[in-house]
Amino acid sequence: MTTGRIAGPVAAWAMTRVVLLLLAFKVISISDLDVTSDVHVIYQGWYDVLRTGAFPVDDVSWQYPPAAALAILSPALLPFLDYAHAFFVLACVADAIAFALFLRAGTREGRSLAGVWVWIAGVALLGPTAYARYDLMVTALAVGALLTLGRHPRAGGALAAVGAMVKVWPALLLLGTPRGRDTRRSWGTAVVTAGAVAAAFAVAMPGGFTFLTAQKDRGTEVESLGALVFHIARHHGWEGRVALNYGSMEFLGPGVTTVSNIALALSIAAMLWLVLWRLRAREFTPTTLTDAGFAALLLFTTTSRVISPQYMIWLVGLAAVALTLNAAHQAVPAGLVLAATALTLVEFPLYFGDVVGSTGFGIALMAARNGLLVIATYLACRRLWRSTVSLKDRPGRRRAQPSWARRYERQDSVNSPSPTPSSS
Repeated sequence: MTTGRIAGPVAAWAMTRVVLLLLAFKVISISDLDVTSDVHVIYQGWYDVLRTGAFPVDDVSWQYPPAAALAILSPALLPFLDYAHAFFVLACVADAIAFALFLRAGTREGRSLAGVWVWIAGVALLGPTAYARYDLMVTALAVGALLTLGRHPRAGGALAAVGAMVKVWPALLLLGTPRGRDTRRSWGTAVVTAGAVAAAFAVAMPGGFTFLTAQKDRGTEVESLGALVFHIARHHGWEGRVALNYGSMEFLGPGVTTVSNIALALSIAAMLWLVLWRLRAREFTPTTLTDAGFAALLLFTTTSRVISPQYMIWLVGLAAVALTLNAAHQAVPAGLVLAATALTLVEFPLYFGDVVGSTGFGIALMAARNGLLVIATYLACRRLWRSTVSLKDRPGRRRAQPSWARRYERQDSVNSPSPTPSSS
């Protein structure tokens, strides 16, 4: 790792993160809307309950797997700070860990520092929300899992399982493991790890899985793709309303259940497509892990009835891993994710009143942000399919690859039940 190559990224990360901390600590401000209230009020309220050895099962806004308790309780590691300030510092630490992982991976042979810059820009573009939610901690785990899976399937599987027990979605990272021994090792370790974590919480803190049914009566969140229906319908006599529900601003009223069910059906269709892809994939390359995880996360984020601002951190993290692995075919989807993240800062917190009020400007913002996500999803899925199933995105002559990638592909060919087609 040469000093010259890393000096620029380190300086850019440090400067942008100082600004984020100043925003989180309210030394400076970009909006009248306090995006840190979740930490000051909701997280700290959960903390007071969790440290008694119980989950806040009576709070409908608690919608997370049991290991999320560790993130909420983590400020206890810094007893010399108040809860909120300790949380912001630990979020910055998680950010720094992810940054270090990208920096280390990006300076290896055959890798790229493009992912480092995507991470620096993406987290900064989200503004203070990035440090005022625990999603940075989850994403750091996911980044570690994805960068580890190709070399050490068991370790990567364990990290993905821990991440899934914190916020579910890191389980998607296992979709792209090559068939054979790598899949058996990573998936098996993930199941054992998740089971051990679940058992530990079942014994120590009963009630950790109430989140599975906690959201059955949710509406459609105002920032989701389906919400555009109601944003427009409000201008044509729709009789519903926007209200704080399950911890977010949601549409409630006629037709909301139907739109929410359509969103759920689309998520099920996304899973079926991913299963079909897995069954039909003919070639697993060193970037298939990231391609599959990135496409899957885009699918489930875009089709969800809730797209909270902090969800963009997940997408930025996986986009950064893709570019770190030199997956140039994901450059456009990654760029679209960065653009969508910038628009997310504009709509929350800068013009959230326009979004909640369904003004013309608010509708345009949400249409643009969600439109970018839809396009990114289509491109990521198309490129995943073409590079592994139809192989149309494979070059006629394979470029020279680093030794670790050649070992990865040789191992895959040995483990596969049938010969893989040549890409030369």
